[in-house]
Amino acid sequence: MPAALDALDRKILAALQEDASRSLDQLARDLGASKTPVWNRIRKLKDAGVIRKEVVLLDPDALGLDACFFVLIRTSEHDAQWLDRFMAALKARPEVVEAHRLAGDIDYILKVRVPSPKAYDDFYRALIKEVSIFNVTSTLSMEEIKGTTALPLVEQA
Repeated sequence: MPAALDALDRKILAALQEDASRSLDQLARDLGASKTPVWNRIRKLKDAGVIRKEVVLLDPDALGLDACFFVLIRTSEHDAQWLDRFMAALKARPEVVEAHRLAGDIDYILKVRVPSPKAYDDFYRALIKEVSIFNVTSTLSMEEIKGTTALPLVEQA
């Protein structure tokens, strides 16, 4: 069940998604509110699980992670043991920055960040040693046109 958010909650969340490094004083000033109500709202949003954690976003290019691959995986195995091995393999690899289970013809999609196509090939070879995969299609992203961690904050009907 989605959390009930009012206009101030949405303003706070939008401001934090833009820049969570601001001090509480600065955040309250930017929102035109006083510090204590803003702090109480943030605490409430954390307690409700709306705010999971605060992190620093790193620039992959600045770290030499220039190659971004999307990996489409189809499997012919759907038993619990295969899934456990697959999940463990993904969790053990920091190159996998996103993983999703899909509906439709493709079972999983991974977003993999590596320094080069060679590094991706090393990742791929290690993965298929650990887990049997029926079909893998890898696509190199030529350019990220839009990338954001900010979620849309629309009113719930």
